[in-house]
This record gives sequence, C-alpha cells and structure tokens, in this order.
Amino acid sequence: MKIFGICGSPRVNTTDYVIRNALDKLKSHGFETVLFSCAGKTIKPCMHCDYCLKNKKCIIEDDMLDVYGNLQDADGIILATPVQSGGISSNLSAIMDRTRALEAIDYNLLRGKIGMSIAVGGDRTGGQDFAHLKNITYFMIHGIIPVSGGPFGSNLGASFWSNDSLDDIKEDEYGMESLDRTLVEFENFLKKYI
Repeated sequence: MKIFGICGSPRVNTTDYVIRNALDKLKSHGFETVLFSCAGKTIKPCMHCDYCLKNKKCIIEDDMLDVYGNLQDADGIILATPVQSGGISSNLSAIMDRTRALEAIDYNLLRGKIGMSIAVGGDRTGGQDFAHLKNITYFMIHGIIPVSGGPFGSNLGASFWSNDSLDDIKEDEYGMESLDRTLVEFENFLKKYI
C-alpha cells in the first residue's frame, strides 16, 4: 500500500522532522511512502477561475503537478502542517484548494482513502486542534476517511509542541506518543478498509 505524505511547512524543520518520522515508521512496516515537502516549492493559490471544470486540469502549472498523481495513487494520505495564525499553513491551504482540479476530473478520485493529520505548534496549545479540524474537513469533503489516535491524547491526530526548535520537538514525548497512537489506527484502517 502507498502512503503519500504532504509537509505543508515552507521550511525543513520541525514539521518535516515529524512527518519523516511517521513515514519511516510506516515504511518499516512494509508500506511504500512518498513525501512532498512544500519547502522550496511553488504552489500558487487557486484562482477559482473554473478552467478545471471545463478542461479537466488546472490552468496553473507549478509544483502542484507532483501532488495530483500522488494523491490519486495513494491508499493513505498524511497531511502535516505547522500551526500558523492558529490554523494550517498557507502552503497546505493552497494544496487543498487546488485539489479542486482533481474533483473536476472525477468527484470520486480520492473517495475511500484513509487520512491522517499531524499538527506542529510553537506552543502546546497554539492552534493544533484548529489545524487538525481543517485537515479533517478537507478529508471529509473529498470522501477521505479521517483517522485519529483516539481519546486521551490523540483525539484529532498527532499533535506536537515544537517550542519553535528542532531540538525541543525531538524531546516532545507527549507528541511522539500521539503520533504512535495515531499511526496504529491509521495502519489498522488501511489494513481493514483498503
């Protein structure tokens, strides 16, 4: 089974560290993994011009072209975002909006896949839940089944406190526990429903 991870951070730092950790764990369990990092990439915002509705593709040609095929081919999708202004990054938001071009081809292209959310905040309560809710809303709109690690620590997904430091995120035991719990459920859903 193929897992496609999207790192919505414009930097290679804490969020990148966490999603690579998640994908490495999945790879060690036999999953094929692919990572798309927004760092150094150009993803322009959707213009909502409706070109995709008429032509079955997006009018914008940028690094989003790498995302479309991987989204379609994946059995599971992991969205990882730094918390910015109490929500997801603008990079990840642009990717979500631009997925409209896939829906213009076929409304069911992403339906039935399994989705997982990772949110990394500079503060312990810096907006991780709001970021998770945006990721989960995206999953639901596209028919992707959202999975969490369950109550008592992973209610909406894997939540991290980076304290804006790569060294500190490596010491976030609570965050790593929420990641491990969410990955267990993600794998269970993939094996049961895909």
